Amino acid sequence: MFQAKPQSNAIAASLIIVAAAFIAGTTLMAKALGTQTLGAPLPALQISHGRFLFAFIALTTVAAFLRPTLSRPHWRLHLARTSFGWAGVTLMFASVAYIPLADATAISFLNPVFGMMLAIPLLGEAVGRVRWSAAVLALIGALILLRPTPDSFQPAALLALGAAMVMGLELIFIKKLAGRENPFQILLVNNMIGLGIATCAVLPVWQMPTPAQWGVLAGIGTCMAVAQACFVNAMARADASFVAPFSYATLIFAALYDSIFYGTRPDGITYLGAAIILTGALWLALREARLKKQPVPVRTSV
Repeated sequence: MFQAKPQSNAIAASLIIVAAAFIAGTTLMAKALGTQTLGAPLPALQISHGRFLFAFIALTTVAAFLRPTLSRPHWRLHLARTSFGWAGVTLMFASVAYIPLADATAISFLNPVFGMMLAIPLLGEAVGRVRWSAAVLALIGALILLRPTPDSFQPAALLALGAAMVMGLELIFIKKLAGRENPFQILLVNNMIGLGIATCAVLPVWQMPTPAQWGVLAGIGTCMAVAQACFVNAMARADASFVAPFSYATLIFAALYDSIFYGTRPDGITYLGAAIILTGALWLALREARLKKQPVPVRTSV
């Protein structure tokens, strides 16, 4: 048993915004490593390996000081969740080397939509017309961001779309893990398994990073560990329906970082597609919140 955190919407919102800033920072650093900014580009598999390596080091260091109480993990759920999480992160890191951070980040917000769709066959959940409408709206936004014309189509955007689909699968297993284990244990086991998977995957393509690239790899892992810790603590202090909309601040930070460091300015298509995706995702989140708050009827009155 672990003690519940004191409820505070203000603290939860602040933590999520901090997490959003760090998550956007990891994609910015992944872009630097995947391009020629810091030397010969590193493969996406190597960038995701660094993310899990240094996140695991950060978490085990914290665990050595805090000595949290750990229980027996549900290994099969952790393995499935982490496998999809690793694949999603790798695809996301691959995409940001070729397309603007704002586009990749906006497309990644489709993961709850895919999670909803996949929950139908995998969790047996019922999905009504309103939830389907929100999902279709978000998918239209993604289609706009893909720029499906011969002159402007971005093939690399399909990598971000794939990342969103795989992360939607990860959400299914996160739901199954929720409430079973201590949140810190979930993070620790997730990064431990992720490091094992990433190490096996990176061996065929691994290349020696420069000192600057080592530093950025360490930065990605550390930032992700901080972001995960902020997210878990935010979820413990407020309802998920309240917390979720604040995570969309990641898009603002991604566009800001891309503008400052790469001079990339979002165009009208980016604004339109991102707005449609965020509208659909927010509509879905609000709908989920209303469904959870509805009391279970004792009898049918009409």
